[in-house]
Amino acid sequence: MAEQVESPEAESGNLFNKIISLAAGEAHTLALTGHGDVYSWGRGTFGRLGTGEETDQLYPTRINFGLTHSDDGEKRVKIVGIAAGAYHSLALSDDGSVWGWGYNVYGQLGFDGENSLVPHLLEGFLELGSPNSSASGTERKKLMISLVKGGGMMSAAIDNLGSLWLWGNFPEPQKSKSTESEFSLTSSCNQIPIWNFHGHTVVNVACGNEHVVALVTAAEGGSDLVCYSWGGNSHGQLGLGDKESRQYPEVIEPFNSESPWTVYEVACGAFHTALLAQKSPSDKLESVCWTFGQGDNGQLGHGTTQSMLSPEPVKQLPRNAFLISVDCGLFHTSVVSSAGDVWSWGMEKGLGLCPEASYNGPDAGDAILPRLFPCTGLYGPKFPEPIQVVCGAAHTILLADAGYKMWSWGRGWSGVLGNGKMIDCYSPNMALWPPLDADFRDQSANDGGDKSGTEKKPEDVVELERKLSMAAEDVKLLQSKLSLMERYASVLHGAVFGKPFEERDMPDSLRSGGSFDIANEWENMLEASDRGKLVRLEMFYRGMLAGVKDKLLKKRVQEIFLECQSSLPSESSKRNK
Repeated sequence: MAEQVESPEAESGNLFNKIISLAAGEAHTLALTGHGDVYSWGRGTFGRLGTGEETDQLYPTRINFGLTHSDDGEKRVKIVGIAAGAYHSLALSDDGSVWGWGYNVYGQLGFDGENSLVPHLLEGFLELGSPNSSASGTERKKLMISLVKGGGMMSAAIDNLGSLWLWGNFPEPQKSKSTESEFSLTSSCNQIPIWNFHGHTVVNVACGNEHVVALVTAAEGGSDLVCYSWGGNSHGQLGLGDKESRQYPEVIEPFNSESPWTVYEVACGAFHTALLAQKSPSDKLESVCWTFGQGDNGQLGHGTTQSMLSPEPVKQLPRNAFLISVDCGLFHTSVVSSAGDVWSWGMEKGLGLCPEASYNGPDAGDAILPRLFPCTGLYGPKFPEPIQVVCGAAHTILLADAGYKMWSWGRGWSGVLGNGKMIDCYSPNMALWPPLDADFRDQSANDGGDKSGTEKKPEDVVELERKLSMAAEDVKLLQSKLSLMERYASVLHGAVFGKPFEERDMPDSLRSGGSFDIANEWENMLEASDRGKLVRLEMFYRGMLAGVKDKLLKKRVQEIFLECQSSLPSESSKRNK
C-alpha cells in the first residue's frame, strides 16, 4: 500500500528535507517529502514536471497543487504517494484522491483532453465505488485510493478495499479465461475496474509498456500472496513459459499459492520484469531477485543476452543480502540491499545508456552480470541507510541516508540527474538536495519558527536567504540560456546532418576533456561516415557554397555599381558646365 507520511512527533528531523519516496519516468524524476510536497526535475516536454511549463529543470523544483475546498475550509493538498509513466506523472493525496499531469494522448491522466502542464485532479474516481464493496447505489461511499503506479502509457491504482483500477493504454483483462481473441491494448481515459480479482486483495502492481504484474492474496481474507501477469508477452515478460500474450491474468508458477517463495516487490521495464522474493519459513534475513523477459542487453543479469520465458534467480548477487528495493529501466535493472550495496546490470555497464553515448570507461559494453556501484567519498563504499532505488530509461537515482540524500548516475541530458548539470555520470554522484528554491526555504523557516509569523528572523539568516535567492535566479538564467543554446545547436545540426542534435552526437573529446579540435573532429567525422552521410554532406555544402558564391557575386555587382555611380559627374556639376 502507499507509504504513509510520518507525523512530526515521530520524526525528529526536518520533514521538509526528508524524502520518503522517489519515482522515475523516461527522462524525469519525482521526489515526495515527509511534509507532503512533490519535487520534479529533468525533461519538461509534455508537461511531465507539473511546473506549468515544458522547460527542463536541472535541479528539484516544487510542484504547486494549490488548495482544496471542504466543509472545514481551504487547506493545502498533502501528497502521500507518487508514480511515473514514461511521459506522465501521478500523485496520491492524503484524502485518497489522485492527481495527474504530463502526456495524455491515451488518457493516462484520467480525463479526455490535451496534455496537462500542471497537476489535474482525476474526478472520475469521485463517483465510483470499489468492486470489492457490497454496497450499491446511494450506499456507496467515495472511492479512496491507497496506491498509484505508472508504466509506459498506462496508469494504475489500488483502492482502500484492495481493488485494482487501470486507465490509459493498457491490457484490459477479459472477464472469462475461455474467451478466444487476439491480444490488443485498450485506450481509455476512464478508470476501469479489474473484476478478475473480485473478493481478493490486490497488494501491489507494476506496469510495463504492454504488460501488468500484480500481487494478490491467494484467498479471500488470506495473507498468502500470489503473483499474476497478463498483457503483451512478445519477449516472455509475463514469466509464463512462452511468448503467447494473455488477455486474462494467469499465475506465475514459481510464485503460486503453494510456493515457498513470498514476493514482496515487483518492477517492470518496457519488456522485462524483476521480482524480489523471500523464502518462507526462514530465520535468515536474505532474499533473491528473479528476472524474466527481454534480455538482449543483459538486463536480466543472468550472464547472457538471451530472453527468459520463466523467472530465473540472479545468481551472481550475494546469497546473504536482503534486497529492499528493485526497479527496471528501459534496458537495465538496479537493486539495493539493506546493507547499502547497489548493483545494476544491462545496457552499457548497467548505466542504461545507449551504445551511441560512447561510455569510455574500462570494459565498455553491456553488463550481463550484476555490477557493484560503490559509494565514493565520505560515505563510501556503502550507501548509508538506503531506502529506494528507481530507474528511468537511462538514469538511476538512489535514495539513502534515511531519506536526506540522493545519489544519481547514467544519462544526464535535460538535467534528469538533479545535480545541476547536463552531462552523463558513470558513477554515483550526489544530487542537489535540499534544493535552493525560495518556497522550500520559506516553508522550512516557518516550520521551525513562530507559528504566528511575528518572530523576526536574524539579520544573518535574512542575508543568507537573499544570497540563496540570487543564486537560484542565476541558475534559472543559466538554464534558460542553455536551453536556447541547445535549440540553436539542434537547428544547425539538423541543417547540416538532416536530423536534430542528440546527446550521442557530442564529440568524445569535448565530452570527456572539454577541449575541441574542430579540424581533427571534422576529419574523424568524415572518416567514420558512410557513403549516404557523405553524399548528404556534399549536397549540403554544395548548396551552401553556391549560395555564398551567389551572395558574393551580388555584393560585387553592388560594389561596382556604387563605384561607377561615384565616378559619374553629378547633375549639379553638369548644369554648371
